[in-house]
Amino acid sequence: MTANYSEDTIQTLDWKEHIRLRPGMYIGKLGDGSSQDDGIYVLIKEVMDNSIDEYMMGFGKKIVVTIQDKRVTVRDYGRGIPLGKVVEVASKMNTGAKYDSKVFKKSVGLNGVGIKAVNALSSEFVIRSFREKEVHEVSFSRGELVQDDPVKPSEEPNGTCVSFIPDEEVFGTYHYVSEYVETMLMNYVFLNAGLLVEFNGQKLISKNGLLDLLNENLSQPGLYEPIHLKNGDLEVAFTHGTHYGEEYYSFVNGQHTTQGGTHLAAFREAMIKTIREFYKKDFDASDIRASIIAAMSIKIEEPVFESQTKTKLGSKNMGPGGSSIRNYIMDFLKKNLDDYLHKNPGTADILLKKILDSEKERKAISSIKKIARERAKKASLHNKKLRDCRVHYNSQNDRRLETTIFITEGDSASGSITKSRDVETQAVFSLKGKPLNTFGLTKKIVYENEEFNLLQSALNIEDGLENLRYNNVVIATDADVDGMHIRLLLLTFFLQFFPDLIKQGHLYILQTPLFRVRNKKETQYCYSEEEKETAIKALGKNVEITRFKGLGEISPDEFKHFIGKDIRLDPVRLRKDESVDEFLNFYMGKNTPGRQEFIINNLRVEEDLVEA
Repeated sequence: MTANYSEDTIQTLDWKEHIRLRPGMYIGKLGDGSSQDDGIYVLIKEVMDNSIDEYMMGFGKKIVVTIQDKRVTVRDYGRGIPLGKVVEVASKMNTGAKYDSKVFKKSVGLNGVGIKAVNALSSEFVIRSFREKEVHEVSFSRGELVQDDPVKPSEEPNGTCVSFIPDEEVFGTYHYVSEYVETMLMNYVFLNAGLLVEFNGQKLISKNGLLDLLNENLSQPGLYEPIHLKNGDLEVAFTHGTHYGEEYYSFVNGQHTTQGGTHLAAFREAMIKTIREFYKKDFDASDIRASIIAAMSIKIEEPVFESQTKTKLGSKNMGPGGSSIRNYIMDFLKKNLDDYLHKNPGTADILLKKILDSEKERKAISSIKKIARERAKKASLHNKKLRDCRVHYNSQNDRRLETTIFITEGDSASGSITKSRDVETQAVFSLKGKPLNTFGLTKKIVYENEEFNLLQSALNIEDGLENLRYNNVVIATDADVDGMHIRLLLLTFFLQFFPDLIKQGHLYILQTPLFRVRNKKETQYCYSEEEKETAIKALGKNVEITRFKGLGEISPDEFKHFIGKDIRLDPVRLRKDESVDEFLNFYMGKNTPGRQEFIINNLRVEEDLVEA
């Protein structure tokens, strides 16, 4: 039956209704806080961007951020919003001071949208502006004005205080991972040397800008002292390591552009051109960039991003001084990097050796790569290892942040996930038995081993993460000994050859329920003993308890509950004090006595679980 298309079907939504109906347009994906790009972190970022813009204009050297339970409070010491405009700034679309480039030069928030999205998506939203010994406080709930207090005298310093609680009607059950918040705030500090950010009482400050950021993210010392170059609008810092892959941290006006864009492409191109000219050798680009870890930041007026979440800089941007961004970065690097290498011949020698070593390894596996690519191409045509989805992370689709690939083992487990998945955004890759332990092996094995070659091809990460096909790479194995072993082998593979996949927050472990507790009226799925006991109390004595022993035991109809909107994912994170080499050597190397002692000291004996 065809729907009736008439005047009655045309709707006009007000600003808050539209934001709540289509939150993805404003904050990307929702999520539950387990991923660093989930919406609850974007809400903090939107408020912080306004405070940072004040700092960049020379007002307020401190920002205080607190998260208590689920309430986020951000207090800056800038100029404060003009008191008569507080309600409009918080609730009227296309209202703000950033349309006037004289008042806010080189700011991130240009559209007057971010703070309204925070307002509409919060169950409680309070904004207070302190200005010239007066304060104006306004309260909202889900975008609706609740209270507009009259302007009162105040002894507080100038500035703005925003306090909000993300709405559980929109986000469901969520939690903040303080490490994600701290990383976000540290990036603001690195990009604004001298700015003090207090986070839950902890003071965050940086004296050396991107150099501090680079050192913070190095899991082991670089091959040479990081090269740090800057002028008023552009700053870069980089070194090379021994890891595989390339690792970049790029920023525009303080915004972390996790998807890169024009500025990052220009930096990579300029690096190659400058180094080729310095050594007077036509090196392959991949040999120059192999194992690089780099950070770059540029400040431009009226940046054009590809979405409201501002994770990728578009191509229609001009660099400082009116030249193109590409030419501006090219000229800067050509002069400053060339000068640096001439003045530091020791660094130049180390860099040359690194490039030659990368070239040697690349040539050693080039013939294998060609065969492996053909094999992967043929396999993708007729085998069922990869059941792909329609939307991909490297597209511009609205659902790109939801894209997920489940890596699982065995036909029954992959069959259940395949039948219950969302074919638009969820893909499944099926392993054949236990993968190889890649610890201590060279990248040659990635192409020689069929499983890893096909997995790399499915993810599209051979040449780095720029073309990664899925935002979430999820290891989905049984919670028994064999499943844990497969999980560890896969972690070893990614840590060894694609550590940036983990560092950029794309790798997860799927949580699946251990128990099903049900009576005639209701079913609850439990992920722990504690949840099981709570379910038994809630459902009464006459319940049936099923202990799931593997993913293959869970029917496709049930699996829909575990990989849908209530999916539970454990992010794989590397702590700042963890060395990848030490981690892998302990768990996957020949350190048998030490590992045995660790297992003995940390072994938990699980009691036999009897079905009631």
